Amino acid sequence: MLLILVVLGATTALQAQTSGLTGAWQLADGNNQHHLFFQDGYYFHTVHNGNQFIASQGGTFQVKDQGVAATVLYDTADSARVGTGLNVPFSIAGERLTLQMPEGEVSFTRVDDGKAPLAGVWRITGRAGDDGKVAAIHQSGTRQTYKMLTGTKFQWVAIDPAKKQFSGTGGGSYTFANGKYTEKIEFFSRDSSRVGATLGFDGKLQDGNWHHSGLSSKGAKIYEVWSKVQR
Repeated sequence: MLLILVVLGATTALQAQTSGLTGAWQLADGNNQHHLFFQDGYYFHTVHNGNQFIASQGGTFQVKDQGVAATVLYDTADSARVGTGLNVPFSIAGERLTLQMPEGEVSFTRVDDGKAPLAGVWRITGRAGDDGKVAAIHQSGTRQTYKMLTGTKFQWVAIDPAKKQFSGTGGGSYTFANGKYTEKIEFFSRDSSRVGATLGFDGKLQDGNWHHSGLSSKGAKIYEVWSKVQR
């Protein structure tokens, strides 16, 4: 019984640590802005200077022994890191997350706690054609596209971990209320001129899926169905 209680206590502590990490964090390093997102077992870390994209890394994670144990799925600064593991000790005090990096302590300030109706990591699973009918999208090959939403922040990434390829990423802030989903772009790896733009869409949750419709950045009608990634 004592052993069971110890195991349950350790599991509860790990769950609490993971829950404490969940959400969006930020750090200003001179003119560089760092965004660090943890949601549903995935993490993204992106750095930009104004509208200039600098770097981004992301992957999967879990909390082990007071540290973030992560596997890198993409790294724009060094593709050789893809597939490697990281183990970063951390602590949380109030609204501050401190990471023990090899070069020293780095502290982030909480932006949100990762709680919202759309919070999660999503992959597109359906798209409507010109006839308005939604057709399923089946994953083929090793290319992956994820869209993470925390409580107030979003980021999408297009990657191919098997080939250690990165195709693009963008992110910023979002709101979702009364069936309206709105994004404000704060960083974009492909086109810096898009930074600062605001995009509005219709959105709804139906049977656990996110239905997303409106006009693309090029003015084309879109209707997409996104499903949560399960780990």
